[in-house]
Amino acid sequence: MGPGGPAEYLPVLWDVGRDRAARAGYRPMPSRGVLLVPGPLLQGVGLAFDVVVHLRVAPAARRRRFPAEQAWELPAFDRYDDEVDPMLLADAVVLADRPEHPALVLQGRFA
Repeated sequence: MGPGGPAEYLPVLWDVGRDRAARAGYRPMPSRGVLLVPGPLLQGVGLAFDVVVHLRVAPAARRRRFPAEQAWELPAFDRYDDEVDPMLLADAVVLADRPEHPALVLQGRFA
């Protein structure tokens, strides 16, 4: 999607319900369109985003809210926080320990 790119995107990569690759085709990006890429653990792997918003959930809040059957994933999030420091890399951070009362922290060019 960057300058000189094909101006096309895949609307979905993975079919969660079927647990397999989605069979979606490429779609054209509208002029001046905005592509949102949601997902955990995306920063620090070399993806070139124009703007990054990190939803920060503190480890204690994460442990309280994570479903018990997914608790095995928690160490990956702790390691990501320690090794990548996504708050430092983001343009804006939303403190989301309490989703009903989020707090926005602007950094860098937006501060």
